[in-house]
Amino acid sequence: MDNETEYCKKIVEKCLDEAAKRLVGQKNLVKDILIAFIAGGHVLLEGVPGLAKTLTVKTIAEILGLDFKRIQFTPDLLPADVTGTLIYEQNKGTFSVRKGPVFANVILADEINRAPAKVQSAMLEAMEEKQVTIGEDSYKLPSPFFVLATQNPVEQEGTYNLPEAELDRFIMKLVINYPTAENERQIVKTCGKAPLVQINKIISDADINKLKEIADKVTCDEKLIDYIVSILNVTRPAAPTSEKARKNAAANTNDITRYIHFGVSPRAGIAILQCAKVNALFEGRNFVLPEDIKAVAMNVLRHRLVLSYEAAADNVTADDIISRILDFIPLP
Repeated sequence: MDNETEYCKKIVEKCLDEAAKRLVGQKNLVKDILIAFIAGGHVLLEGVPGLAKTLTVKTIAEILGLDFKRIQFTPDLLPADVTGTLIYEQNKGTFSVRKGPVFANVILADEINRAPAKVQSAMLEAMEEKQVTIGEDSYKLPSPFFVLATQNPVEQEGTYNLPEAELDRFIMKLVINYPTAENERQIVKTCGKAPLVQINKIISDADINKLKEIADKVTCDEKLIDYIVSILNVTRPAAPTSEKARKNAAANTNDITRYIHFGVSPRAGIAILQCAKVNALFEGRNFVLPEDIKAVAMNVLRHRLVLSYEAAADNVTADDIISRILDFIPLP
């Protein structure tokens, strides 16, 4: 382990220890969020209410020492409520720009699927281009810019499904499950006082830039690139051309491609490589192993697969399909 990778590993361990003061049993979640942040992407958090999604995001922002804003997405929200608008100043006879809450380093887009498509699309430019257009002018967002959006997978009334184009903008989708019995025991004992626990800033602006620079220098063998491409290709089944071929494909219970309607985009491969490099760095290495790719593949791919009706009928999830793909493809 060289000095740079050792430096990175120590910083990450400090971040995880600091987060553990407030968050119980969420070490892997915090690590995955930090991986996405260093990789330069955004995160979609999915979980039922009460699993500390908001608290986790606020804790991450405090550890990073960055400006934090929360936007509560509702059906009556307007794009201007997110990005900002032009205000007419009568005494001057001119328009001035009033920037919206999206102008911050860390954005919590709470329950993003409750806002209509018009508002959701307002986030696309911010997430992809790191800028916002107000009137005729575009304004750069602060750097770094990190969006963590949450959605409730259970309640569907009054919600708008995120389109595939927007889902693809999230580098990871992290699923938060119920805590274990032992962790829940600790949570109950705190009596809801976790948000009051003081969290210290661990990473400076210089540290963030250095972590990103070191992550870019992590090496990845060509065979591992081929391995990533193989994973992507399996998710893109070719449609059978004949009726007989279609029936044979449907009858083959081992053929998981019948559960996939559309495969993942090339952006998924880029995301896997970026996240695998950061994961290797967090493990104290300056080179990628197949284990790094497998460690991040589920989070990177699960929201990019479009499943068929047959998958819903057989109660097959995207996680099930990705697990079988990772087990099926031989390691390089």
